[in-house]
Amino acid sequence: MLKLFLQSLFILFFLLSSGFCIESDNITASSVLKDGDTIVSSGKVYSLGFFSPEKTTNRYLGIWNNVSAISIIWVANRDKPLDDSTGIVTISEDGDILLINGKKEIFWSSNITNSPMNTTAQLLDNGNLVLIDNSNGRIIWESFGHPTDAFLPKLKLNDNPRTGERVLLTSWKTPRDPDFGSFTAGLQALNIPQIFIWNGSRPHWRSGPWNGQILTGVTDMYVVYLDGYSVTKFDDGTVSFMRDYYGKILMKIILKPNGSFVQTMWDVNRRVWNVTWIAPIDVCDVYGKCGPFGNCNLRNSPMCSCLKGYEPKNKEEWDKGNWSGGCVRKTFLQCDRNSNSSDKNKEDVFWKITNVKVPDFMDVSTALEAEECEGLCLRNCSCLAYSHDPGIGCMFWNRSLIDVRQFPVGGSVLQVRVAYSELDKKKDIRVIVIVPVTIGVVIIFIGVFFLWQSMAKRKGANRKGRILTHEVGKAYIRGSSGVVIRDDIDEASLDELPLFSFKMLETATFQFDVTNLLGKGGFGPVYKGKLVNGKDIAVKRLSRASGQGLQEFMNEVVVISKLQHRNLVSLLGCCVEKEEKMLIYEYMANRSLDLYLFSQLLYLPQLIL
Repeated sequence: MLKLFLQSLFILFFLLSSGFCIESDNITASSVLKDGDTIVSSGKVYSLGFFSPEKTTNRYLGIWNNVSAISIIWVANRDKPLDDSTGIVTISEDGDILLINGKKEIFWSSNITNSPMNTTAQLLDNGNLVLIDNSNGRIIWESFGHPTDAFLPKLKLNDNPRTGERVLLTSWKTPRDPDFGSFTAGLQALNIPQIFIWNGSRPHWRSGPWNGQILTGVTDMYVVYLDGYSVTKFDDGTVSFMRDYYGKILMKIILKPNGSFVQTMWDVNRRVWNVTWIAPIDVCDVYGKCGPFGNCNLRNSPMCSCLKGYEPKNKEEWDKGNWSGGCVRKTFLQCDRNSNSSDKNKEDVFWKITNVKVPDFMDVSTALEAEECEGLCLRNCSCLAYSHDPGIGCMFWNRSLIDVRQFPVGGSVLQVRVAYSELDKKKDIRVIVIVPVTIGVVIIFIGVFFLWQSMAKRKGANRKGRILTHEVGKAYIRGSSGVVIRDDIDEASLDELPLFSFKMLETATFQFDVTNLLGKGGFGPVYKGKLVNGKDIAVKRLSRASGQGLQEFMNEVVVISKLQHRNLVSLLGCCVEKEEKMLIYEYMANRSLDLYLFSQLLYLPQLIL
């Protein structure tokens, strides 16, 4: 009996001293995690253990995804690596998580003050390492409160303007060195919540204001249901920005050492990480690219121009492509004019610019309607511009208009305050040009009118929208959404559904790859796809040779879009671009209904990350 006890004691001592790790998701006071061992989250999504970056021998304690080659999302001792493999993770006597080497030197600690004696460290399936008080189950520390460079679902980027406390991401120093890099990213909650990337203390990128649904300066964002972003304000002044994805989607946004945000999502079928979003998306997205009162637009050459009513501060530098100095006002506003001037009482006007990321440093009046914004701005001599968003209210700018950029689509509308003469001059020039040519135009118009009228009748020129001819005998119009649709479609019937572009669906289905084919119906094939925000969809692509005509297609759109039932798949939108007719449904993971009606074996397959 004594011999058996001694053998058992020896085996226990051997297991502890050799670092053998029984499959588990936690570390307790009676267990250790040695270099070479790992603990794995209960769903086997994430692992905690030791690693060395490529081409280095330094050892770090980190958390990574299990689906592919090591993809690090958190590092404990990022600024203090071990130089050997003697590292051990354990729970200290006072309840802290400790990382020590063979000489008992502390390389990292959770550093909890007044922590309870009885604690357990546990790795969760969302990648969060938590320290739990075993007496009440309360989380007293979490790695999500001390992130490295990865923004994951459920991780909160916090900002408390009252106390200055923040939860920030910090880039690696280099792709092979997880030490603290030059770039940080987080939430700035002053006035309106925005996401920033900073290079040291200087802004590098800005998301634009949060309007309750999206970050208005990120054109790839959709709505809360699809993207899962939310902002929460707490009584102590803390504001949190979080992402909670729809369904089981493995994703991460990494702040790279070069200062860019890169979002990737795991493709289960191809077993690769797909890059789905990057910020800054281009040079115009870099903070303040064109300086104060400048506007950046990639479609223009040069890309930088001054806002209406402004001119380059340094014309010589501006012409050389150095736009950092920005622009200055060239005509006094009403409040700045001399009291003796003849135009003292001529009121300022507003110049409208669309599809923009509104400037930084805005003030907000949340209770105002759109029509009130202009009057309030005019009555305030320091007001330089205004904008209105239904989710925010009126936004006003009393300082420099900095970090304005223009998008091809999306964005907001900005009304820039200018002196009355800035727009009057344009009108005067227009009159000077129009009057001399009016007589000639009228003569030409009379001859052309009858020909145009005849052509309009044949081609349907009286229909709403701009006629676009792409094929002989085929005419299209550009709908209010900007998507090219068939000219014989009643656009009003599609207003309640999102219109998906053909390019968006082609990308989602990998050019309608046969590997994404779910099946073929009477009117065409059905493909599985994934939008850039990670949402799975089913795309029904009607064949041009099918028996379903335009009227049947429209009926299906109208009827299904108005039906809502738990046993009916949701219709998310449609595509009627050029000759294509497609319906986009919510993707359902289970198989055909007839298998459940006529088969005795009810097998319910599940999607696994």
